[in-house]
Amino acid sequence: MATALDRSSPLPLWAQIVDDLRRRLLSGEFEERFATDEELTREYEVSRQTAREAVRRLTADGLVVRQRGRGSSVTQPVLEQPLHSLYSLASTVRASGIEERSEVLAAERRPASAEVAAQLLVSAGAEVVFVERLRIAGGEPIAWDRSWLPAHRARALLGADLSSGGLYDLLASHCSLRITGGWERIRPVIPEVTERKLLRLPPKTAAFSIERLARAGEDPVEWRKSLIRGDRYSLTAQWPVATLHQPDGLR
Repeated sequence: MATALDRSSPLPLWAQIVDDLRRRLLSGEFEERFATDEELTREYEVSRQTAREAVRRLTADGLVVRQRGRGSSVTQPVLEQPLHSLYSLASTVRASGIEERSEVLAAERRPASAEVAAQLLVSAGAEVVFVERLRIAGGEPIAWDRSWLPAHRARALLGADLSSGGLYDLLASHCSLRITGGWERIRPVIPEVTERKLLRLPPKTAAFSIERLARAGEDPVEWRKSLIRGDRYSLTAQWPVATLHQPDGLR
């Protein structure tokens, strides 16, 4: 429901409406459809021009989309992965105010394939823990994760609740393993039909394929393959200005 506006506040009415609509968007109030300009005018008791300005600001922020003849609709938030640090999908989803959970597709012990054995530095056929999860954000699938971990280090993970949260928090609490480093390889891909169906990926939308090797000290403890929806995920990089090299003519 709309919050009454403070008409004595120096904050413009349209800005107060934007703040309140953000709150309502995060609460899931507009999951079915977004309010029309006429509805916003009545709810907030403002002019149509003020209501339109508020919606225009939300559109500029990428939170809603205006379509000629069809009004406005809510867009799904895009989650950003920083490239300079260890990344937790669960933490990012929660920080965005979105409900996070996982559908556990598999959690079992199995023999390591040649590829897995090479990454984890174990013998081919050695026992590993395999965890497969469909990651859900705001009720929609956003990523498909498959992780392999050395069984002698991560066997206790099979007794954990894998239906929410990040795998590394569970490794720390159940296996006394803390991830200290590793690497990722990220590339855009066109998903297979079964993968697109699993992620409910819209037609003609690409995905990110991510391979990750996580380490605790010098020891590899997780080999992961992820497929993440390209329409809900982006990569960001930051760098210190002092590290930039500019040609003399541009200084």
